[in-house]
Amino acid sequence: MEVSKGVEILELEFNGIIIYPTILWDQGMAVLIDTGFPGQIEDLRVAMEKIGVSFDKLKVVILTHQDIDHIGSLPEILQACGSNIKVYAHALDKPYIQGDLPLLKDGHIERPPKGIVNDTLKDGQELPYCGGIYIVHTPGHTPGHISLYLKQSKTLVAGDSMYSVNGKLEGIHVPTTLDIKVAQQSLKKYINLDIDSVVCYHGGLSKENINEQIQNNLY
Repeated sequence: MEVSKGVEILELEFNGIIIYPTILWDQGMAVLIDTGFPGQIEDLRVAMEKIGVSFDKLKVVILTHQDIDHIGSLPEILQACGSNIKVYAHALDKPYIQGDLPLLKDGHIERPPKGIVNDTLKDGQELPYCGGIYIVHTPGHTPGHISLYLKQSKTLVAGDSMYSVNGKLEGIHVPTTLDIKVAQQSLKKYINLDIDSVVCYHGGLSKENINEQIQNNLY
Protein backbone atom coordinates (compact mmCIF):
# COMPACT_ATOMS: atom_id res chain seq x y z
CA MET A 1 0.00 0.00 0.00
CA GLU A 2 1.62 3.25 -1.15
CA VAL A 3 1.71 6.12 1.33
CA SER A 4 3.66 8.46 -0.95
CA LYS A 5 6.46 8.21 -3.48
CA GLY A 6 9.17 6.02 -1.96
CA VAL A 7 7.11 5.05 1.10
CA GLU A 8 5.14 1.82 1.08
CA ILE A 9 3.41 -0.28 3.74
CA LEU A 10 4.05 -4.01 3.42
CA GLU A 11 1.18 -6.26 4.49
CA LEU A 12 2.38 -9.57 5.94
CA GLU A 13 0.33 -12.41 7.40
CA PHE A 14 1.47 -14.77 10.17
CA ASN A 15 -0.87 -17.33 11.74
CA GLY A 16 -3.88 -15.13 11.05
CA ILE A 17 -2.20 -11.95 12.31
CA ILE A 18 -1.69 -9.10 9.83
CA ILE A 19 1.30 -6.81 10.40
CA TYR A 20 2.48 -3.75 8.52
CA PRO A 21 6.24 -3.13 8.24
CA THR A 22 7.21 0.01 6.30
CA ILE A 23 9.73 0.26 3.46
CA LEU A 24 11.35 3.51 2.29
CA TRP A 25 13.55 3.81 -0.75
CA ASP A 26 15.24 6.12 -3.19
CA GLN A 27 17.59 5.55 -6.11
CA GLY A 28 20.45 4.38 -3.94
CA MET A 29 19.01 2.34 -1.10
CA ALA A 30 16.05 0.96 0.85
CA VAL A 31 15.23 1.23 4.57
CA LEU A 32 13.05 -1.37 6.34
CA ILE A 33 11.20 -0.40 9.50
CA ASP A 34 10.61 -3.60 11.53
CA THR A 35 11.19 -7.12 10.23
CA GLY A 36 8.12 -9.23 11.01
CA PHE A 37 7.96 -12.55 12.82
CA PRO A 38 10.71 -15.20 12.65
CA GLY A 39 10.76 -16.91 9.26
CA GLN A 40 9.23 -14.04 7.28
CA ILE A 41 12.28 -13.03 5.25
CA GLU A 42 10.83 -14.56 2.08
CA ASP A 43 7.52 -12.77 2.69
CA LEU A 44 9.46 -9.53 2.99
CA ARG A 45 11.46 -10.24 -0.14
CA VAL A 46 8.33 -11.02 -2.18
CA ALA A 47 6.47 -7.98 -0.85
CA MET A 48 9.39 -5.69 -1.72
CA GLU A 49 9.79 -7.10 -5.20
CA LYS A 50 6.05 -6.65 -5.84
CA ILE A 51 6.49 -2.90 -5.46
CA GLY A 52 9.66 -2.88 -7.54
CA VAL A 53 12.23 -2.68 -4.74
CA SER A 54 14.99 -5.29 -5.00
CA PHE A 55 15.97 -6.95 -1.72
CA ASP A 56 19.56 -6.16 -2.69
CA LYS A 57 18.82 -2.45 -2.18
CA LEU A 58 18.15 -2.99 1.52
CA LYS A 59 20.90 -1.19 3.44
CA VAL A 60 19.25 -0.12 6.71
CA VAL A 61 16.90 -1.76 9.22
CA ILE A 62 15.30 0.37 11.94
CA LEU A 63 13.58 -1.47 14.79
CA THR A 64 10.86 0.39 16.65
CA HIS A 65 11.23 -1.95 19.63
CA GLN A 66 12.10 -5.41 20.89
CA ASP A 67 8.86 -7.41 20.46
CA ILE A 68 9.21 -10.63 18.51
CA ASP A 69 6.86 -9.61 15.68
CA HIS A 70 9.17 -6.64 15.02
CA ILE A 71 12.61 -8.25 15.36
CA GLY A 72 11.74 -11.81 14.32
CA SER A 73 13.36 -11.92 10.87
CA LEU A 74 16.37 -9.78 11.77
CA PRO A 75 18.79 -12.74 12.11
CA GLU A 76 17.82 -14.03 8.64
CA ILE A 77 18.17 -10.58 7.11
CA LEU A 78 21.63 -10.22 8.65
CA GLN A 79 22.60 -13.64 7.36
CA ALA A 80 21.35 -12.82 3.86
CA CYS A 81 22.86 -9.32 3.65
CA GLY A 82 25.93 -9.60 5.85
CA SER A 83 27.90 -6.42 6.46
CA ASN A 84 25.85 -4.48 3.88
CA ILE A 85 23.12 -3.87 6.48
CA LYS A 86 23.14 -1.31 9.28
CA VAL A 87 20.70 -1.93 12.15
CA TYR A 88 19.34 0.84 14.38
CA ALA A 89 17.32 0.70 17.62
CA HIS A 90 16.99 2.67 20.85
CA ALA A 91 19.66 1.98 23.48
CA LEU A 92 17.09 0.84 26.06
CA ASP A 93 15.87 -2.01 23.84
CA LYS A 94 19.23 -2.89 22.29
CA PRO A 95 20.30 -5.52 24.89
CA TYR A 96 17.01 -7.40 24.41
CA ILE A 97 17.31 -7.35 20.61
CA GLN A 98 20.88 -8.62 20.82
CA GLY A 99 19.94 -11.43 23.20
CA ASP A 100 21.94 -10.04 26.14
CA LEU A 101 18.69 -9.97 28.13
CA PRO A 102 15.50 -12.05 27.72
CA LEU A 103 12.72 -10.25 25.82
CA LEU A 104 10.43 -8.44 28.25
CA LYS A 105 7.23 -9.89 26.79
CA ASP A 106 8.54 -12.99 25.03
CA GLY A 107 11.08 -14.16 27.59
CA HIS A 108 9.57 -17.64 27.65
CA ILE A 109 10.67 -18.31 24.06
CA GLU A 110 13.43 -20.92 24.10
CA ARG A 111 15.44 -19.50 21.20
CA PRO A 112 14.46 -15.87 20.71
CA PRO A 113 15.72 -14.12 17.58
CA LYS A 114 18.76 -11.96 18.14
CA GLY A 115 20.93 -9.78 15.98
CA ILE A 116 23.54 -7.06 16.25
CA VAL A 117 22.36 -3.46 16.65
CA ASN A 118 25.06 -1.32 15.00
CA ASP A 119 23.92 2.07 16.20
CA THR A 120 21.56 3.37 18.88
CA LEU A 121 18.99 6.13 18.41
CA LYS A 122 17.82 8.87 20.76
CA ASP A 123 14.91 11.27 20.94
CA GLY A 124 15.19 14.16 18.48
CA GLN A 125 17.87 12.54 16.36
CA GLU A 126 17.54 12.70 12.60
CA LEU A 127 18.77 10.07 10.15
CA PRO A 128 19.63 11.33 6.65
CA TYR A 129 18.01 8.49 4.71
CA CYS A 130 15.19 8.91 2.18
CA GLY A 131 14.45 12.58 2.81
CA GLY A 132 15.08 12.55 6.56
CA ILE A 133 13.84 10.32 9.38
CA TYR A 134 13.16 12.08 12.69
CA ILE A 135 13.33 9.88 15.80
CA VAL A 136 10.70 10.23 18.53
CA HIS A 137 11.35 8.20 21.69
CA THR A 138 7.90 6.97 22.71
CA PRO A 139 8.37 4.61 25.68
CA GLY A 140 5.56 2.78 27.40
CA HIS A 141 4.90 -0.16 25.11
CA THR A 142 8.55 -1.03 25.84
CA PRO A 143 11.23 1.18 27.45
CA GLY A 144 13.04 1.73 24.15
CA HIS A 145 10.06 2.07 21.84
CA ILE A 146 10.58 4.67 19.10
CA SER A 147 8.36 6.22 16.45
CA LEU A 148 9.67 7.64 13.19
CA TYR A 149 8.54 10.83 11.49
CA LEU A 150 9.26 10.79 7.75
CA LYS A 151 9.79 14.45 6.96
CA GLN A 152 9.35 14.32 3.20
CA SER A 153 5.93 12.67 3.25
CA LYS A 154 4.78 13.93 6.70
CA THR A 155 4.21 10.31 7.72
CA LEU A 156 4.39 9.03 11.29
CA VAL A 157 5.46 5.39 11.61
CA ALA A 158 3.98 4.80 15.05
CA GLY A 159 5.15 1.22 15.70
CA ASP A 160 3.02 -0.09 18.56
CA SER A 161 2.55 3.25 20.35
CA MET A 162 -0.95 3.21 18.83
CA TYR A 163 -3.06 0.76 16.87
CA SER A 164 -5.79 1.40 14.33
CA VAL A 165 -8.96 -0.26 13.08
CA ASN A 166 -10.28 0.45 9.58
CA GLY A 167 -8.27 3.65 9.33
CA LYS A 168 -9.27 4.98 12.76
CA LEU A 169 -6.62 5.47 15.44
CA GLU A 170 -7.58 3.63 18.62
CA GLY A 171 -4.72 4.83 20.80
CA ILE A 172 -2.71 2.63 23.14
CA HIS A 173 -3.19 -1.14 23.04
CA VAL A 174 -3.45 -1.64 26.78
CA PRO A 175 -2.98 -5.46 27.01
CA THR A 176 0.48 -5.35 25.37
CA THR A 177 1.76 -2.08 26.90
CA LEU A 178 4.19 -2.37 29.81
CA ASP A 179 3.65 1.11 31.29
CA ILE A 180 0.31 2.74 30.43
CA LYS A 181 1.03 6.12 32.06
CA VAL A 182 4.35 6.50 30.25
CA ALA A 183 2.73 5.43 26.97
CA GLN A 184 0.05 8.09 27.43
CA GLN A 185 2.71 10.75 27.94
CA SER A 186 4.50 9.55 24.81
CA LEU A 187 1.47 10.24 22.62
CA LYS A 188 1.70 13.92 23.52
CA LYS A 189 4.98 14.10 21.57
CA TYR A 190 3.00 13.78 18.34
CA ILE A 191 1.00 16.97 18.86
CA ASN A 192 3.65 19.32 17.48
CA LEU A 193 4.42 17.23 14.40
CA ASP A 194 2.83 18.10 11.05
CA ILE A 195 1.37 14.66 10.27
CA ASP A 196 -0.61 13.74 7.16
CA SER A 197 -0.55 9.94 7.59
CA VAL A 198 0.03 7.45 10.40
CA VAL A 199 1.21 3.86 9.94
CA CYS A 200 0.39 1.54 12.85
CA TYR A 201 2.12 -1.84 12.83
CA HIS A 202 -1.22 -3.32 13.84
CA GLY A 203 -3.94 -1.79 11.69
CA GLY A 204 -1.97 -0.12 8.91
CA LEU A 205 -2.65 3.30 7.42
CA SER A 206 -4.71 6.18 8.83
CA LYS A 207 -5.08 9.41 6.83
CA GLU A 208 -8.22 11.26 7.94
CA ASN A 209 -8.10 14.17 10.44
CA ILE A 210 -4.90 12.85 12.00
CA ASN A 211 -4.25 15.67 14.49
CA GLU A 212 -7.83 15.47 15.70
CA GLN A 213 -7.62 11.69 16.03
CA ILE A 214 -4.40 11.94 18.05
CA GLN A 215 -5.94 14.58 20.34
CA ASN A 216 -8.92 12.29 20.91
CA ASN A 217 -6.58 9.55 22.15
CA LEU A 218 -4.80 11.70 24.72
CA TYR A 219 -5.84 10.99 28.28
